[in-house]
Amino acid sequence: MRKLILSALFALTVFNFNAIAQKKPLITEEVKVAIDLNQVKDDKVMVTITAPKLTTNDIIFHIPKTVPGTYSYDNYGKLVDDLKAFDAAGKEIATAKTDDNSWKISNAKALAKITYWVNDTYDTEKGSGFGREDIFSPAGSNILEGQNFMLNNHCFVGYFDGKKEIKYTMTVKHPATLFGTTSLVDADASATVDQFSTTRYFDLVDNPIMYSKPDYETFTVDGMQILFSVYSPTGAHSAKTLLPYLEKTMRAQKAFLGSINTNKRYTVLLYLSDMNKSDAKGFGALEHHTSTSVCFPESMPADALGEQIKDVVSHEFFHTVTPLSIHSKEIQYFDYNDPKMSKHLWMYEGCTEYFANLFQVNQGLIGAEEFYNRMAGKISNASSMNDTMPFTEMSANVLVPPYKDQYLNVYEKGALIGMCIDIIIREKSNGERGILDLMKKLSNEYGPMKPFNDDELFAKITSLTYPEVGAFLATYVSGKEPIPYADYFLKMGVIKAKIEVPGNPFLKDESTPYITINPNTKEIVVIPTSELNSFMNSLGIKGGDIITKINGKAYNLDNIYEMIMESQNWKEGDSITIDIKRAGEAQILTGKVKASVMEVDGYKMADTTKEKLNAAWLKG
Repeated sequence: MRKLILSALFALTVFNFNAIAQKKPLITEEVKVAIDLNQVKDDKVMVTITAPKLTTNDIIFHIPKTVPGTYSYDNYGKLVDDLKAFDAAGKEIATAKTDDNSWKISNAKALAKITYWVNDTYDTEKGSGFGREDIFSPAGSNILEGQNFMLNNHCFVGYFDGKKEIKYTMTVKHPATLFGTTSLVDADASATVDQFSTTRYFDLVDNPIMYSKPDYETFTVDGMQILFSVYSPTGAHSAKTLLPYLEKTMRAQKAFLGSINTNKRYTVLLYLSDMNKSDAKGFGALEHHTSTSVCFPESMPADALGEQIKDVVSHEFFHTVTPLSIHSKEIQYFDYNDPKMSKHLWMYEGCTEYFANLFQVNQGLIGAEEFYNRMAGKISNASSMNDTMPFTEMSANVLVPPYKDQYLNVYEKGALIGMCIDIIIREKSNGERGILDLMKKLSNEYGPMKPFNDDELFAKITSLTYPEVGAFLATYVSGKEPIPYADYFLKMGVIKAKIEVPGNPFLKDESTPYITINPNTKEIVVIPTSELNSFMNSLGIKGGDIITKINGKAYNLDNIYEMIMESQNWKEGDSITIDIKRAGEAQILTGKVKASVMEVDGYKMADTTKEKLNAAWLKG
């Protein structure tokens, strides 16, 4: 996630061989969906589902409980109100809700259509982060009449039992002023109606659509057309101004991947949230086969937002390798309402996150020291998680406690697992091959249409690489042993050392803030301590001070996230004004930004005899 998986199958077609011999037309099963974005009622839109011909007395209609890439039970059925079923004459058919996400429809043989209203998620989010009650914003939905509709289709469209593998055709009516950005192909030429057809349910929900005032840019990289669409509620950002960050990143990614990626079209949907209103608060992205949906605060400065786009979109785009092209049967035949999870999140999310960092040093976007620092940060973050919980066990049970509490480790230890495998392969092949070569071989072996058996993957990887890789997987991925990272760095001539990294003005280190919140007043308070950093000391800030404004902008609990993010963009010597309250009296502190640094555990290159091997590792 940073957070959909699977691949396209042909729609199942019901036919009779004798009928073919008699040249009778094939009967293609189809579900038709209609959504009218012109008719918004109480911040909800109506969905009409025209059913295929059903042959059972009863049928269950589902809205997903979870979707691939989110690794959480989100119960999208809770967004649905007033579901009704009708026969061809318009007479209502009895329905009964069996759980949060499912409805039993009686007399299904007579069923013609279902109607229901759908709420959105963005304007009800509390913003409590991972482990939240909120649906992760990039997997959620927005209904803002006449301005923006974020259609993650799993929020709006359901499926009948046993009918996920048939054709879906969705028609969306919308205002002429709004343009629907998606990787789906619109078969209707009008400016107010879009029609999309997919071969199965998965392909519909795998393609989000964002309707908003047209603000998009396109470019082509090695035969792949990329569409970048931005919704910025106040117009603070645009696709044109943010495009250079995305284009530079994706050109570097394509160069890094080479022939392993064969996408012909890729869409990036960027939704910028107005944090001053009831709006999305879960920031990050969710991957799909040919697109990614992204959500960030609109208040972020352009440079900081561009850097976030670079890191987050690069992670999501690498999902086109794994799990989108390399995945298990649990993912290929994903059950949206009773999911069985794969053991291999270390590969799906971990290796993806590793690639998102490795390609940047490989393509010259960051230096070797920065790459080492990032990996060191992941080691530090992983150390705060359960380091003896087998990764395969956690992955297979990630939807339930206590395993779901360890999910974030897929971006930390998961990435480090990928790094260590890469190092082993580089060392054993004298630098000629690495983990990207392994992924190319696995992609050729399986690919989007052919899933692997979960329990057979380690043996397959070992056969394609070295016994040492198999031993590593058995010991550190399915086993309980903590990984001795320093030993693997040493293979590449890199040793552990104390290093200085840029600090945040409001953080002592990666987990220790200088500020806290007064729960009664929502005010931001400087924690009393004798060890404030150079930024605070240079301005005369003291422990116990209440920060009320910075450069004229008021801050408290409601927008403290914005304050932290905006401070990341401050430069040494920038003028700054901070309004504070000290012992009940208002004061204004002025001065220049003094950059702070943090001393952390890190790594640096030290063994010159390993320079060639190290260069093969980082530069490919």
